[in-house]
Amino acid sequence: MFRHALLVATALAGLACLPEVASAQPVTGLYVGAGAGVNFLQTEPTELLRTSPSATIGNRDVRYDQPGGAGVISLGYGFGNGFRVELEGNIRYDRVRQVSGTPYPTNAGGDHFTYGAMVNGLFDLDIRSPYVFPYLGVGAGYAWSEYDNFHTYGTNYPYSIRASGTQGNFAYEGIIGASFPIPPVVGLSLTAEYRFFSTVGDRNYSYAGVNGPLRVAGTLRQSDPYNHSILLGVRYAFHVTPPPPPPSQPAPAPVAEPARTYLVFFDWDRADLTARARQIIGEAAQASTRVQVTRIEVNGYTDLSGTARYNQGLSVRRANAVAAELVRDGVPRNEIVARGFGESNPLVPTAQGVREPQNRRVEIILR
Repeated sequence: MFRHALLVATALAGLACLPEVASAQPVTGLYVGAGAGVNFLQTEPTELLRTSPSATIGNRDVRYDQPGGAGVISLGYGFGNGFRVELEGNIRYDRVRQVSGTPYPTNAGGDHFTYGAMVNGLFDLDIRSPYVFPYLGVGAGYAWSEYDNFHTYGTNYPYSIRASGTQGNFAYEGIIGASFPIPPVVGLSLTAEYRFFSTVGDRNYSYAGVNGPLRVAGTLRQSDPYNHSILLGVRYAFHVTPPPPPPSQPAPAPVAEPARTYLVFFDWDRADLTARARQIIGEAAQASTRVQVTRIEVNGYTDLSGTARYNQGLSVRRANAVAAELVRDGVPRNEIVARGFGESNPLVPTAQGVREPQNRRVEIILR
């Protein structure tokens, strides 16, 4: 069990390092998801222990019809920076086909179910495509493995046994997937996933049967069921806002003199001034000496990537940086009103999370 716990811990540590190598396409707030598909349960090594009458039967392999079925449902929360956490319920079904081994392979039947409750951590990757967003995840939880009427039959096998029961164990999983947004329905995405799922520890099922004239009983012991599931599904995020409509253009007042406006642009998540930005600010400072000006408005904005709270602070820092440069260029500080407006009033309407360069700006308005 320690080895499996170490694998999960290592995967979680790797997930935490992902921002160093990839940027995130944020999902913000609550979302729900569901998926269904096929499951491939690997051959399980199985130990048959006979307790009545006492005897050693040995090790066998239980094989399953391929593929089986799998389904998941989830309720999650996105933090807006690529990281998500979710609660997951899952089910897997496989049909027993054969008990193999030497010297007596035999046919077998019965149903194998696995029910799991998991807590998952995931990270969305931004590969600069509006159509596909890959993600990685790991999970840990608890699973119940059930045999319904496991039985062996066949003329070449000296034992005929039947077993049923449910066993619970610690469970873990790894997830590789991708989501595909559906533009007509804001917040809705198709998903495609591969999930590796297993449990840790032995599972013991009591069996009874016959060996010729003898009645026998014992334990069927299994461990480490390796499930490989391929799922297709849907995910709906509740707090995705549609792109805003283009701003209306009000008719200019017939008598008022139009304002002089200068635009200063910024790199993503930055508030420092480039050489080109300083040149534009200098032009605005010079223009303020040639026309009648009652005040100078310095309005900061951001694009729609990141959280609204963080973007509000970033817009204020950008406005203050431009105001300070105007003062250095000779504009009296009492003539300047510097404000930050965050994500509001984008020049180019976009969906939430899109990095649009023209929206990362400060407007200098001479009034």
